[in-house]
Amino acid sequence: LQLVESGGGLVQPGGSLRLSCAATGRTGSRNDMGRYDMGWYRQAPGKAREFVAAIGWSGHWSKYGDSVKDRFTVSRDSAKNSIYLRMNNLNSDDTAIYYCAAKMPIESDFRSWGQGTQVTVSS
Repeated sequence: LQLVESGGGLVQPGGSLRLSCAATGRTGSRNDMGRYDMGWYRQAPGKAREFVAAIGWSGHWSKYGDSVKDRFTVSRDSAKNSIYLRMNNLNSDDTAIYYCAAKMPIESDFRSWGQGTQVTVSS
């Protein structure tokens, strides 16, 4: 599954952004994002990769990292073969490269990764 993130950029503290992640490549079952659990991770300079959010293959469950609960919302649109991350009330600690990831429901670890999109929160 080939994934491409978009929507990153520079935002002021307290602001909002919406990240998108789309599956690219030839149409077909392998590129059908609806078959996969999807996740968002982030990595700030000098820090380990951090789990941000995940959503089940049919959208029937979602979960969030403690640092983003009540501020971020993950969603998916099967018709657009995409997932989204709505980020509200951003602060400097949210500055990082954000990555989209996918795994089959039976798998425990995310295996397919996008190249990331930079989010910078600064005044």
